[in-house]
Amino acid sequence: MNQYQNTTIHGQFDPLVASTALARAGLFDRHVVYERDEEWCYAGGALGEITLDSAELRVRWGGEETVEPVGNRPLTQVAAALGRLPINDWNSYGWVAFELSYLAHRRIDVPPGTPLLHLILPRTEVRIRADRVVIRATERSSSDLIRSVLDTPQREPGGTPSPAPIDSYGAEMYQKSVAVAVDDIRRGELQKVILSRPVPITGPVDIPATYLNGRRKNTPARSFLLDLGGWRAMGFSPETVVEVDAGGAVSTQPLAGTRAHGLGDEQDARLRGELVEDAKEIYEHAISVKLGYEELRTVCDPGSVVVSDFMTVKPRGSVQHLGSRVVGQLAPEKSAWDALEALFPAITASGVPKEAAYERIARLEPGPRGLYSGAVLTASSDGSMDAALVLRALYEQDGRAWLRAGAGIVADSQPARELEETREKLSSVAPHVIGADPVDGP
Repeated sequence: MNQYQNTTIHGQFDPLVASTALARAGLFDRHVVYERDEEWCYAGGALGEITLDSAELRVRWGGEETVEPVGNRPLTQVAAALGRLPINDWNSYGWVAFELSYLAHRRIDVPPGTPLLHLILPRTEVRIRADRVVIRATERSSSDLIRSVLDTPQREPGGTPSPAPIDSYGAEMYQKSVAVAVDDIRRGELQKVILSRPVPITGPVDIPATYLNGRRKNTPARSFLLDLGGWRAMGFSPETVVEVDAGGAVSTQPLAGTRAHGLGDEQDARLRGELVEDAKEIYEHAISVKLGYEELRTVCDPGSVVVSDFMTVKPRGSVQHLGSRVVGQLAPEKSAWDALEALFPAITASGVPKEAAYERIARLEPGPRGLYSGAVLTASSDGSMDAALVLRALYEQDGRAWLRAGAGIVADSQPARELEETREKLSSVAPHVIGADPVDGP
């Protein structure tokens, strides 16, 4: 059985710069960087790997692969597959695509072969804080590679930001889609739906440099940088889909209701006051919190679910949101994967009710979402999980790069205002995009 060996290095570190340097070094063919609570974790290589598409679950370990058909509860299958792996004290890292929700609820067809989840149990895991680095690796050579990068004087990558154009691309079609959704809501077919629009980026992007540059300007709940399963992406997540600790305490953090931020103290304060008094924004937020409460109750001990924080304004880079937290205690027979199944996708990236929102998203948006509004997550053998909602991100796949942002549509929504909200959210990333050398790349 494989075992991790720990090495601790004490000193002074810039975790953002160090984790970005590890990602840029190309030590492994896949990696995930995940920031949580002033700690950056770099997970590199794949000791084991679990992938899920619309038809099959694949588990790779030790040069062997097993395949099983996907059933009615794919996340339960993922949890069972992780539990069978021959290693103790593991942490897994990866992503879940938005379209997993279609598969799980059997309301929208998912094309065969569509990637929906990708997890790795890394060969090497590096946890970086300001005063220490902990390296966990199954091979001494991997630890040596990490130390060689960390021992090299670290410089922030150069490059001049080339802001992505966010004003007009897809604007007319987006406003038309919002108007259609508003009509459906006013007819009582649903209460809320989040509609998004993609904005392409011209030319290659230095994704690690963009991540580092943008993270300096943002205030996310979580951040991530990854190259895994055909996706290269980075983002500044404003909220978590689910947080579960080893004792079964579980929470979700819905954010809904938005105004611009970063315009100066006086303007930010004025907009904050406007946000907390806007009936449309309060309604949009309240129905999201209510559904989050109801979803958590399905997996928690009766009476343990409460709203611990309600409608606090959270600054998130170029925007500020109304934010709440719903907490509970998992029932004895439930796991973190059950909680993720109950809460995914995030209410604040889908709608109310979710099934009706899926149908509008599939019909009114220009193509599948993929990683957008899915989750980047880490899950551990002790039962804990942390899943960040993938928003305020940059995506690259098959040689194309793009941004994407959405807005929550309710009965009182105005298409022009919802379009402007997407611009405000895109501004968390767009001004910080750094182009790559077209020959050498990042």
